[in-house]
Amino acid sequence: MCIALISTAHPAYSLIVINNRDEFLHRPTSDPDWWPEPSSHVLGSRDLARSTHGTWMGVTKQGKLAVLTNYREDKAYQAIGQYSRGLIVNSWLTSPPGDRGSTHSFVQSMVASEEAKQVGGFSLVCGYINEPLAIVSNRSSDMDQITWVAAEKDQNRGLSNTTVDDRTWPKILDGEKLMESAIEAHVQAQEGEDTLIQRLLQVLCTDTLPRLPEEENHDIDTYIKHLRKSIFVPIIGTKEDINRKVEETAAARVEDEANQAPTNGGVGPDYTSGPYGTQKQTVLLATHDGRVRYFERTLYDSDVNAVPIGKGDRSFEFNIEQ
Repeated sequence: MCIALISTAHPAYSLIVINNRDEFLHRPTSDPDWWPEPSSHVLGSRDLARSTHGTWMGVTKQGKLAVLTNYREDKAYQAIGQYSRGLIVNSWLTSPPGDRGSTHSFVQSMVASEEAKQVGGFSLVCGYINEPLAIVSNRSSDMDQITWVAAEKDQNRGLSNTTVDDRTWPKILDGEKLMESAIEAHVQAQEGEDTLIQRLLQVLCTDTLPRLPEEENHDIDTYIKHLRKSIFVPIIGTKEDINRKVEETAAARVEDEANQAPTNGGVGPDYTSGPYGTQKQTVLLATHDGRVRYFERTLYDSDVNAVPIGKGDRSFEFNIEQ
């Protein structure tokens, strides 16, 4: 259950976006980096479990931004569509650098596309840094259901795995308040940029997930209705389950490589069970003059080993090309 928090409340930054990616921890994912040609203008991590190698959050040298969250379903497997949601994000980020299509036009075409109807439910934040951002869903029927954010100063807006106008999820409301408080504290203390990132990571690490009795099954389907209550999701799954699923995943990867991977929509081994939790945390800072800082922390590798704090950190900085 991912969360994205968007703010225009910091006087020194025109836009702040922070994100937790919650996922099955053995799902293979790349480190953040500039993508290979012909998409070398795109920065972000990539989902390696599906052949499309899509992303859930990325930015381009031209200032295009995209963040995706899926919809909560009653069972984890129900969130899987015929095609990868990453295709939708990629279609916005990977268009040629010289093609500065409008956010409005992209959103119109996406809502009307057949591909968008054949992926799992999602909400997508997209647009250009220092311009209003659209929040669009493949459950929208027309442009009247599009929400625009970051259109004015002093906004703090959260988005998770529900509709954008659902204001009942504690993690969204808590996230907005905590982000506002973190920004206020940073401004008042006149701290540096690295300290701001640390404050925002603390927001993303807020763990208020109820702990279920030890005798109960601790898989994701047991916890799924509780995930709306916590910004951070600690690892879910017993040690026996974790060890078993890691062994199964390792065996599946070996078999997958030997068989050159199945082609059923790009889906290889089953990554819809096993240990689950917050896998990656991302902070994007953009200034009024177009400087972008992109920071990402990896918490677990694909074998469900905890990555020591600092060892999985990657930081990038660039100026938006005009």
